[in-house]
Parts: sequence; structure tokens; C-alpha cells
Amino acid sequence: MGPTIGSGSKVPEVTLGFWVLKILATTLGETGGDAVSMTLDLGYLVGSAIFAAIFVVAVLAQVRARSFRPFLYWAVVVATTTLGTTMADFATRSLGIGYAGGTALLVVGLIASLAVWRSVEGAVAVDDIETPRVEAFYWGTILFSQTLGTALGDWVADTPDVGFVGGAVLFGSALAAIALAARFSSISRTVLFWSAFVLTRPLGATLGDLIDKPLESGGYEVDRFVISGALGLAMVVGLLLLPQRAGGHPSRHSS
Repeated sequence: MGPTIGSGSKVPEVTLGFWVLKILATTLGETGGDAVSMTLDLGYLVGSAIFAAIFVVAVLAQVRARSFRPFLYWAVVVATTTLGTTMADFATRSLGIGYAGGTALLVVGLIASLAVWRSVEGAVAVDDIETPRVEAFYWGTILFSQTLGTALGDWVADTPDVGFVGGAVLFGSALAAIALAARFSSISRTVLFWSAFVLTRPLGATLGDLIDKPLESGGYEVDRFVISGALGLAMVVGLLLLPQRAGGHPSRHSS
């Protein structure tokens, strides 16, 4: 059986189009976040403050909406990826705790978010996102997962002999393995979904860095504003062409 879907569900049905848009959004989050913090030289803290304000406005609009609105939903996803980029860079670089420290801090934050969600609601159920409180937990958890994914992607890409291409291949292969497991194994669909959801972020981080980082660092040095605009346009085209309807994410009710 598939997830139990309420008539008022405000998240999209999980299809191939969902994952295409998710990868575009995570890559846009990386290039967009870097454009503000690095290209404009505003720094990670100021960049985080700017994107935090955008995130709050977008989430409030999403929570106030009475039905699933594709453009609004994906705008919030992009807001989490751009904010996640600058927050992860601030944690791992500005705070001086490195990738290991930043990743550990974000893992704790993600676990804490899930624990509070479960404590308040009785379960972490994402098959029917309707109430404002559940939406708040949903988007808070996604923000932590996006930030963690950024730190993880940067850590792997900066590992000697791996680089941006190696990181993208690694995370892309992991996602392919999850897709095969979903097709041919009996592993919990909840676990597989959220594993894929988290791993698309470091994939986007490595792809974004590959595109916009300097040539001497192993990137293609494409202008960050140009590539961010192109990715944003690709998302708009995708939203117009790919089927988008209210649905649900795999949860404890899925088989």
C-alpha cells in the first residue's frame, strides 16, 4: 500500500519529477548561497542572515497557504538550500571547528529536531503534511538536513584525490543504489526516502562547486549569478512541464 494521503496534503507526490526538481534546487542552493557570501563578499554570517529572512517569509507563506502550491513549495525548498549553504560554511569555516566538527554539530541538530517532532506529535509522520505545527517541524527538519548535506558534500569534495567530480560520482552512485533498493528490496520506504532526500543535498553541493569554483580548485569557474539564474529558469520550466500534484512522502504507514 502507498502512503495515506489527506485531501489537504501540502507536499508533492514523490515522482521522478520530484527528484529532478530536488537536485536542481540543491544545486541552485549551492551556487546561490556562494554568490551572496563569496561573490558579493558579504561573508557567511551576513549571507545566513539574508537567507534566514527569506526562509522565514517563504515558510510563513507556505504555512498560510490552504492547499499545495508547487511554486511556493519549491521556493521554500530553495530557501532551505541557500540558507543551508551559508550556515554550513559558517559552521565549518567561520567557527573554526572544521568539517568534522560542523558535521557532528549538524547531525546533533537534525537528531534533536526529529526527537522534538516525535515527542510533540507522537511520531514523525510525513505522509500527510497539513497542520501548521507539523509543517513547522517538517521544514525545520529539512533545513537541518540541507545544512548537513552541504557540510558533508564539502567535506567529501575537499578530501584529497576525491574532488568535486569524485564527490558527485560518489553521491550519485549512492542515490542509484537507493533507487535499486527501493525497486528490488524490502527495506523501509521511509528510510530509503529520507536517505535519498538527504543525499541529494551533498550531490547538489558537489555539482554546484564543480560548476562555479575557480579553475585552480578543480571547478569550471562559471559565473555564480549566471548559473544560478540558469538553474532557477530550469526549475521554472520543470515546474511547468513535470506533473506536480498534492501527494505525500513515504511514512510509517507505507509498506
